[in-house]
Order: sequence, then structure tokens, then C-alpha cells
Amino acid sequence: MKRIRLLTLALSAVLFGSAANAQIQKGNIMVGADLTNLSVTFQKESTAFSFNLSPKVGWFIKDGLAIGGYVDFGANTTKNKTTDTRASNTNYGVGAFARYFVEDKNVRKLEFSKRTRFFVEANAGFAGQNPASGASTNGFNVGIGPGISYFITPNIGLEGLFKYDLTVGGGNSTTANRLSLGVGFQIYLPSAKAKAIYKEERSGK
Repeated sequence: MKRIRLLTLALSAVLFGSAANAQIQKGNIMVGADLTNLSVTFQKESTAFSFNLSPKVGWFIKDGLAIGGYVDFGANTTKNKTTDTRASNTNYGVGAFARYFVEDKNVRKLEFSKRTRFFVEANAGFAGQNPASGASTNGFNVGIGPGISYFITPNIGLEGLFKYDLTVGGGNSTTANRLSLGVGFQIYLPSAKAKAIYKEERSGK
């Protein structure tokens, strides 16, 4: 009975803890993904589907500041039932990012809950937009934007991120500008815990 009570207390601490500062300490790891432009459209003569997924992994080099890498992939497909044709647009990206959780007192006053933290994220790498028809751009990419994270548990944050991206390179168009509003999640773990999970998975137990 005591073991059940202890297990219940431990589970409650994990699921309902409210601190949002311990997760962003130096040495911690964040793993997750952002999802943007997810939609499915059904019409009498055509069907369209689109999405953009950005997995990322970061490491806190100091309290509140994480750096890491990301991969970005998106697709937009449309099938015309009348002509039995399909059009597909794709975009991709890979690079490094940095995320800073804002500590300014004036900004912190805007946080509506102890579980909420504002951050700014920037990225740099290579990206491309390649539509089936129209302008395409492939080359160097930079982006920056504000975000907000709401910690539903001490280790899991639901996030919203508004970003501006600029791609400069070759293709039909030398530049491409993009604004995106994405939602996603991040899992925050101490490095020791992350290593223990990795070793457990490798051992197959």
C-alpha cells in the first residue's frame, strides 16, 4: 500500500508540477518538433493535403540558452479528379538553431502562468522551396521569431512559434520570404536522464 502511495505521489509530481525554470537549466536536453501548415481540403473535383514538420534537438549550454540542430520537411499535394492529375510542392531545410528564454522583467510580467515562458528562436542553414509550377529557391536560409511554451508537465512543453524565414540562393527566384505560425511540443530532460533512456533502449530491456 505504501508503495502505491509513493508511486502516486511521484506520478503526480511529474504530471502536475508547476515549475518552468528547472527544465531550462544548463546541461538539460530538449527534443521535439514543430508542425505548421497542416490541412486537408476535400472538394468535388479535387483533394489537397499539406503539412510542414520540423524535428529538433537542443542542448542548454547555459541557463535559458539552448543550441542544437533541426530538419525541416514539408509537402503540398493536390489531386484533380476530373483530369486525373496530381501536383506536388515540396520544401526542405537543415541547419542549426539557438533558443533563448527571455529573462527581462517586463517580459516576464506578461507571462500569465508559472508554467508559461516566452522565448526567441533563430536558425541558420540550407533550405529550398520547390513548387510544381512557379518560382523555386534553394540556398542559404535564416529565420527568427518569438515563441511561447506552456509546460503541461515539468518536462513537456506545448509551444507556439511565429517565425520569419529568408532563403537566398539559386532557382527561378533568388530570394524567398516566408511567415509561419507553428505549434508543437518539446520534451526537456536532464542529460543524465537522457543518457539513461538511451542506454536502456540500446540494451533492449
